[in-house]
Amino acid sequence: MDENSCVAIYHTHEQAEAAVRKLQKAAFDIRKISIIGKGYRQEEHPVGFYNTGDRVKFWGAQGGFWGGIWGMLVGAALFWIPGLGPVVMAGPLVAALVGALEGAVVVGGLSVLGAALYSIGIPKDSIIRYEIALKSDQYLIVVHGNQQEVERAHEVLATTEPTDVAIHLS
Repeated sequence: MDENSCVAIYHTHEQAEAAVRKLQKAAFDIRKISIIGKGYRQEEHPVGFYNTGDRVKFWGAQGGFWGGIWGMLVGAALFWIPGLGPVVMAGPLVAALVGALEGAVVVGGLSVLGAALYSIGIPKDSIIRYEIALKSDQYLIVVHGNQQEVERAHEVLATTEPTDVAIHLS
């Protein structure tokens, strides 16, 4: 995975999904896009998710959102991360998180998600900001690529009204 990234934060899953669709429409390689979110809000009651062949189904209040995202992006996972709770993600960042779990990589007080973000070149101060966003039920879109790709992703994502959008170059 490229260690350059552009990360955008969104308040709602609708905004995050619209951002992914805008990237897709702008001809971004969908295999280089990750999305991370809590999967449900406290007042919602998820039923669960399951894998059928190459498709993952998610039951619950945001089933349509996660089912649609998982249909577009490569790789999908649901993890229970201490301090964050249930975190749902799709895209190549799943492999980085699994690598952090399997290798028991913990980086100076970061969660396993923080360690995965750190492993792709995101600095610790930004990781803390992203974990706080996730704790407050926001969503992250992460675009991986070379410098030119992440700069172009920044231009596209800046037009989608994120609460924050930043480039991280290795």
